[in-house]
Amino acid sequence: MRQLPLLDAHRPGTSWLHRLPAGAKLLGMLAAGVVVIVLRGPLTGVGALAVALALVASSGLGLADTLRALRSLLLLGLLVGLYHLLQRSWALAAEQVTDLVALILLATVVTTTTPVDAMLDAIVRALGPLRSLGVRPERVALAFSLVLRSIPLTLAVAAETADAARARGLGRSPRALLTPMVIRTVAHARVTGEALHARGLGDD
Repeated sequence: MRQLPLLDAHRPGTSWLHRLPAGAKLLGMLAAGVVVIVLRGPLTGVGALAVALALVASSGLGLADTLRALRSLLLLGLLVGLYHLLQRSWALAAEQVTDLVALILLATVVTTTTPVDAMLDAIVRALGPLRSLGVRPERVALAFSLVLRSIPLTLAVAAETADAARARGLGRSPRALLTPMVIRTVAHARVTGEALHARGLGDD
């Protein structure tokens, strides 16, 4: 399986993003997600993408290396944009592509400049006051950690699917790329869920 260097591990560093508390970075990521969803139009996406690129550059990860490492997922985003361009309009296509790429880059910055344990601790602390309402912070943190660990696998599946499609001469077919990727990703999620249930983590 192809190894992808980003989104799968914390990279120690001395940048201001490395020194920023995990809770602040997670809150910023949440706010960015809300902004790109609520505010519509290509200009918003372009602005979010510019901010994301600036953060990648200031994090010490290396902009060129980051884009190279994420090229398979970025290609998938371009295919999504092409679909919207053909079915809807150029404005919607530009909005979808820039929003998606911006969020991918922001997620990369957060996960590579923040230890996983620090993120999980921040989530547990933030949700602590909600215990009286039935929220289980530890379970939410577990779900978050599973998502983080699934990202490298999803990227690898995307890369392998693209390679297989190109080998069959279907490198430009959205269906040949998206369908196998979705099936394999869902199958992995189902296996993970069954494993957690077998260990009693899905029981009340």
